[in-house]
Amino acid sequence: MSNYKEYFLSKGIVIIFLFYGLQALNSCSPKIYSQPVNYGFKSKNDLPDYSDLDYWAASPFKSNPSDDVPKDLKNSLQDSLADVFFIYPTSYTDMKMPDGWNANIDDAKINSKTDKESIRYQASVFNKYCRVFAPRYRQANLDAFYTTNKEAANASLDTAYQDVKKAFEYYLEHYNNGRPIIIASHSQGTWHAGRLLKEFFEGKPLEKQLVCAYIVGLPVFTDYFSELKPCEDSTSTGCFVSWRTFEEGYEAPYVEKEKQKAYVINPLTWTMDTSLAPTYLNKGAVLRNFNKVISHLVHAQIHGNVLWVNKPKFFGSIFLHTKNYHIADYNLFYENIRENVGTRIRSFLANKESASTVNQ
Repeated sequence: MSNYKEYFLSKGIVIIFLFYGLQALNSCSPKIYSQPVNYGFKSKNDLPDYSDLDYWAASPFKSNPSDDVPKDLKNSLQDSLADVFFIYPTSYTDMKMPDGWNANIDDAKINSKTDKESIRYQASVFNKYCRVFAPRYRQANLDAFYTTNKEAANASLDTAYQDVKKAFEYYLEHYNNGRPIIIASHSQGTWHAGRLLKEFFEGKPLEKQLVCAYIVGLPVFTDYFSELKPCEDSTSTGCFVSWRTFEEGYEAPYVEKEKQKAYVINPLTWTMDTSLAPTYLNKGAVLRNFNKVISHLVHAQIHGNVLWVNKPKFFGSIFLHTKNYHIADYNLFYENIRENVGTRIRSFLANKESASTVNQ
């Protein structure tokens, strides 16, 4: 994908971290684990070893924040009908770059931040219907999207992607066993997810196992994929969905400069219809209080290359001044995404069963 530096830290975006509480939160999960989360591990060669569960931020084989379920949804049954391979966004945001251009794979502070933020608040949306896999990777520093040193930036992003690729190959070899796959990502993770989809799915046999790709937070321009298509509705499979969220009326300067058309799917309708989707379609957002699901928080409407929503009203929203809701791309539509995952998986399995019957 092309240069997306502006999407990561636009002026004032840090304020929206009000959406995320870092306090310990109660969760509900029926699984029994062989291993808890460990932040004290040390790599022998500074490289990830995906045979070791310490190198997975989320895995169905260890306790982790992707298992968390808001209390308002605690009676929601869980069933692993498919797998999600989730690529988390940038949490190595110290632009002094204490670890260099890429985060150390065993940086306990960064790994803990990743888990408490994106793994709990984003990856958890998939846990009702999926086994969740999210590899730790040597993510590129935030400055990779700002620096004029393009050679260093591209090298750091490539280093990060090589880890993601290695993890996905390990997942395919040891865990997948022909199961349906969802690729999901946000922000920097979407940068890597795009490459992964091109390399492993598009025009490849593995495309037949793709339920959907939720590649959120960066634009997917219409010329990026050669075969993979945007989803047409809530039941489409083998396709992708993408959006970027801003307060309605706000025209981000860097978006205005975009010369290419980007695909935008409205997560309240799961279509590219540009009509306003009213708030009653919003089944629930999860903001700072992870345990509270807020229904009817925002409406949504596609506007050019982005998704516009009304300013959400919640306790503390008076301090929310940014108009770029990038960090809440998933959380404003938490329950809609959660339900849609199940809808698409059921559609995928039904189509597979139908095709199997025809071929008999």
